[in-house]
Amino acid sequence: MDQKDIIEFCECNVLHPDKIEIAHRNLLDNESISLLTLFFKTFSDSTRMKIILALKETELCVCDLSAVINVSQSAVSHQLKTLRDNRLVKYRKEGNVVYYSLDDDHVHVLITQAMNHLKHK
Repeated sequence: MDQKDIIEFCECNVLHPDKIEIAHRNLLDNESISLLTLFFKTFSDSTRMKIILALKETELCVCDLSAVINVSQSAVSHQLKTLRDNRLVKYRKEGNVVYYSLDDDHVHVLITQAMNHLKHK
């Protein structure tokens, strides 16, 4: 029998109260779940993901980002606003140039862990 052919549901009707209690303790309130869902939704756009990956090791201005990911500066700016609003990137001004970088090491770790997870078999 192939792995995809296995039916993945219980054939009995037995509850495990101790495990249910552990699972309940790990649930968050609805507002926190909504915030967490919105946070992860931010990663679901390929342009935003390209920006995050481009900023993983260095800061870049909008012009640089546009050249790296091959989209218009306007599109980059639009996606950067979403990333800023969700505290995934930050910026600093140097004269007339605005440089973007990942907001903090948590973002770097999150992306690295996701990539490691995808490579893991």
